[in-house]
Amino acid sequence: MNEAEYQLENEETNSAIKIVDYTPEHAKAFYDLNYAWISESYDVEPEDEKVLADPEKYYLEDGGAILIALYNEEPVGTCALKWGEPGVVEMSKMTVSKEMRGKKIGDLLGYAVIEKARQLGAEKLILYSNKKGSAAGINLYRKLGFIEVPLTGHNFKRADIKMELVL
Repeated sequence: MNEAEYQLENEETNSAIKIVDYTPEHAKAFYDLNYAWISESYDVEPEDEKVLADPEKYYLEDGGAILIALYNEEPVGTCALKWGEPGVVEMSKMTVSKEMRGKKIGDLLGYAVIEKARQLGAEKLILYSNKKGSAAGINLYRKLGFIEVPLTGHNFKRADIKMELVL
């Protein structure tokens, strides 16, 4: 995806939000934003540390993607795609900074990451989440068209729901 700009219809955010492809300059922001949301409600697991410490290896090496939401050119959100079984891409590490939540940035990231998955040639998008700690996220995923499926194949203790979207 080339850099895409989205104008929010929200009086609090009268500047454009840009959703851009990850570059190495985003590594610290990717780590900081994700570490902050995970540690708000959960233990940061060894798998989290591994992924956050080297997102390029974990997501990009096998043809996945990471999207960054910028507000006034500052990273305020992330979402990543990782290839799994053939045709299936896992969406993960979707977060928006605490200060910017409620401004529909998650919606913009969600739509952008679905489009990115299509561009990558995915047939299905899956995600793992937590019903109690991520209620707003679960509602967003449902709004984006995801449905709940049996919980299988995850690496995180906090995951208690699996959702998928056929593209």
